Amino acid sequence: MLNRQVLLARRPQGWVTQADFRLVETPLPELAEGQVLVRNRYLSLDPYMRMRMNDTPSYAPKVELGQLMVGGTVGEVIDTRSAALKNGDIVSGLLGWQLYAAERPERLRRIDTPIAPLSAYLGVLGMPGVTAWVGLELVGPPKAGETVVVSAASGAVGSVAGQIARIRGCRVVGIAGGSEKCRHVTADLGFDACLDYKADNLADALAAACPDGIDVYFDNVGGRIFDLVLERLNPFARICVCGQVSQYNETEPYATRNLRSLLVNRVKLQGFIVSDHMALWPPAMRDLSAWLSAGKLHYRETVAHGLDHAPEAFINMLRGDKLGKQVVKLD
Repeated sequence: MLNRQVLLARRPQGWVTQADFRLVETPLPELAEGQVLVRNRYLSLDPYMRMRMNDTPSYAPKVELGQLMVGGTVGEVIDTRSAALKNGDIVSGLLGWQLYAAERPERLRRIDTPIAPLSAYLGVLGMPGVTAWVGLELVGPPKAGETVVVSAASGAVGSVAGQIARIRGCRVVGIAGGSEKCRHVTADLGFDACLDYKADNLADALAAACPDGIDVYFDNVGGRIFDLVLERLNPFARICVCGQVSQYNETEPYATRNLRSLLVNRVKLQGFIVSDHMALWPPAMRDLSAWLSAGKLHYRETVAHGLDHAPEAFINMLRGDKLGKQVVKLD
């Protein structure tokens, strides 16, 4: 039995390419006392990984050249030298782009009684879902009757954020790329409207969809869309800055023009990282699990098969060529 891993081969210059990754085979990791061996079943692919490929300061350490790509996984314990976990236990953790990993139990989250397929614990019941909950709870919070706009509304985080706002009694407007995604956002996720950012008239469409202005903006993309939303903000609006995916592969960042709106409207703008708020994970999971069980939360996944297809799937995810949460089934 051999492990297979995807390493960072070089730092991207602009858009990521498959040449930036290297697939290798290595011996299975040997267990130290207190560790368990996990056979990963699903790998999560998320936009934050693009920033970790850069040699620039960020909120988390960069991936070093020749080192394992960082990423969340869900898998099964197949060997143990710890009393905390037994063979057959299902766990999630940051075990990276690989088939097998040795880790200490305190760095893993045991999934005792799954209420959904395991891949959901990397999406709606995992870091993206908790991120949506934390962003709205921490920076929002949305009040019934307010207008909430969510960018990347068909994605793993945006889809949950918009549905939570609907549960809270808000009018929710999504922004997504293409008619298929917009149809999914309204028909399947229950948003009140969804705007295609690829259309020429996005500014007019945003004004028409938000006749009473915007009270909360959940930002996953930054760039031009962020700028257009600034024009429609109400006094004392709140902006949850979760991601800037439109900028991650750009060599020249977008120059925001409408920052005056932040002052004029006395806007609360706050960036947040979910790992800074681990104490909020249990209440978030309680809500997300209850809503999913009650049929109030819906989700979609795009599934790639095999670790060797992870780089291609990651690039497609950054380009928006997927619907819902992007995962890799590690066959």
